[in-house]
Amino acid sequence: MRLNILEYSKLLAEHNISIIYSGPLWAEGIDGLAEFLQKRLDMDKMSLSASQAVFSVFVEQMNNMLMYSAEKERREHPETGTLETSNGIFVLGSQDKSYYVQTGNVIKNNSVGLLKERIDFLNTLDKQELRQFYKEQMKTENDNPESRGAGLGLTEIARRATSKIEYEFIPYGEGLSYFTMYVTV
Repeated sequence: MRLNILEYSKLLAEHNISIIYSGPLWAEGIDGLAEFLQKRLDMDKMSLSASQAVFSVFVEQMNNMLMYSAEKERREHPETGTLETSNGIFVLGSQDKSYYVQTGNVIKNNSVGLLKERIDFLNTLDKQELRQFYKEQMKTENDNPESRGAGLGLTEIARRATSKIEYEFIPYGEGLSYFTMYVTV
């Protein structure tokens, strides 16, 4: 089924979407998207602090998708050999003089409870409490056995957000859920 590209264009304009990417993700690919995003933010002439906040949220969300996506695939690359990719979607848009970063990817159901608990907790904290919590997290070891990092990513996203993190888990079947996160910056 082929859709008219004009319909896509109108839909994107209607929702003020300036960047959308859906497909495989890998570290070097994220670097390319990051460069593209930075140029886009520069063209929008946003303040340095706003640009840094959007960029930081983008980096954290992309890394989360890269590390925790349940949709992983090994691909052969002619130059680098085997390349592991994750699948996800990234959207950057604007609304009411703010930017939003929305991502989506498939995760394992055993991650849903901990993720929901963490986001709900972060959403209860004000900016000062988030700053203090971030400092405390940097000093402690991460107790999440599923985590591949220091556990600071969601806290950094919450610190940069201008409103509460919005999220949804949609049953995807076979022990999986589709996780979407919406962050206003």
